[in-house]
Amino acid sequence: MKTDPSRFQVRLAETPEDIAAAQRLRYRVFVEEMGARASVEEQALRQEMDEFDPWFEHLLLIDTTVTGDPRDAVVGVYRLMRGSVAKQGIGFYGASEYDLSKLENLAVETLELGRSCIAPEARGGVGLHLLWDALGDYVVRHDIRVLFGVASFHGTDPAALAEPLSYLHHAHLAPPELRVTARAFTPMDVLPPGQVDKTRALKQIPSLIKAYLRLGGFVGEGAFIDHDFNTIDVCLIMDTEKMVQKYRAFYTRGRK
Repeated sequence: MKTDPSRFQVRLAETPEDIAAAQRLRYRVFVEEMGARASVEEQALRQEMDEFDPWFEHLLLIDTTVTGDPRDAVVGVYRLMRGSVAKQGIGFYGASEYDLSKLENLAVETLELGRSCIAPEARGGVGLHLLWDALGDYVVRHDIRVLFGVASFHGTDPAALAEPLSYLHHAHLAPPELRVTARAFTPMDVLPPGQVDKTRALKQIPSLIKAYLRLGGFVGEGAFIDHDFNTIDVCLIMDTEKMVQKYRAFYTRGRK
């Protein structure tokens, strides 16, 4: 069944109520669905939130057909922080998991992506594409050169993910100038290249990570086990100048 794209609106959060709606969706996905830990306050509000939220911009996918509580109309979110904003305030969220100094010291604008999620009822349709369209516009408007952010595998057992983690390390490791390193280092090259079956590995890699790889994305060195979120995280990095050509044209359209 096809999803009608006209039912959706994509925009940046404009009010505290918009941010609360994004946090409500994050609670549904990260806490209720994936098993992340939540504070007493988060449980009472049913909102996943942290001290970084006021510094980020929040890109919202809104289902205009939803009635009732307006917080339930937000069915997709992305959290966005430009490097120029991070330097003026709280810094990057990912710096708690990775040494981001190589990215922090770049002479170009960067963008940290995070807390990306889609409501179960909106998955498999046009929702993610609409968010990516809006993200592409944002990249062009702010002249973003490098995008990055942590992305997650469900669970905290690296042995269960030995093949996909090893595949990412051997096939998609970032070049040295962009290669950030996990702070609480968990090796990703568990298996040698000859023991990694690409087809089998790709089946274990979440769709969002595979989408970034198709854009020409890389991963940092080492994984980070996030017990609070019940995930194993990798740091994804994309240089818009090194994207595969058909996607680079999309993300740089309109530039002079």
